[in-house]
Amino acid sequence: MDDKDIVALYLQKDESAIRESEVKYGRYLHTVAYNVLYDHEDAGECVNDTYMGAWKSIPPKVPSSLRAFLSRITRNLAINRYHAATAEKRSGRVDEVAEEFFECVPAGGMSVEDEVILRTVINGFLASLAPKMRILFMQRYYYMCSVKQIAKLNGMSESNVKVTLMRQRENFRKYLEKEGYTV
Repeated sequence: MDDKDIVALYLQKDESAIRESEVKYGRYLHTVAYNVLYDHEDAGECVNDTYMGAWKSIPPKVPSSLRAFLSRITRNLAINRYHAATAEKRSGRVDEVAEEFFECVPAGGMSVEDEVILRTVINGFLASLAPKMRILFMQRYYYMCSVKQIAKLNGMSESNVKVTLMRQRENFRKYLEKEGYTV
């Protein structure tokens, strides 16, 4: 079943939308959650919560990409679960990845309009990257894969991944500065 048909089921509040979403994206969403949590049970719960989140969000939202919509819900749920589980002991892998990324972007306190503009600038940066660099950047900073996972997935050494990501973060910082954002 294609995404438009699944979204139509959500719009009709037909429970088979959840089943079809699970068939088409269940493994993918589990991987997204697992990359944050490193726990299959918690990842499974996040995926189940994702379907409930989609059920509540559609309508009024009508996603143009169901895969991206569901993965964003899953990722946010997994990050929230991670932070709840590690509230006392900050220093985990997710915090490390977030720290790497946020050393490049401006600190909070932005208006909604500024956040939308920043999102557009980030998308522009991603579009400017060569496909392989974009994949590495997204694997690390969206899917929160470890350096070891990225190296394995892309046939690279871990040190090569680290250096490549460091260079991309520097390019990202320069791109943001060129667009008028300073850290």
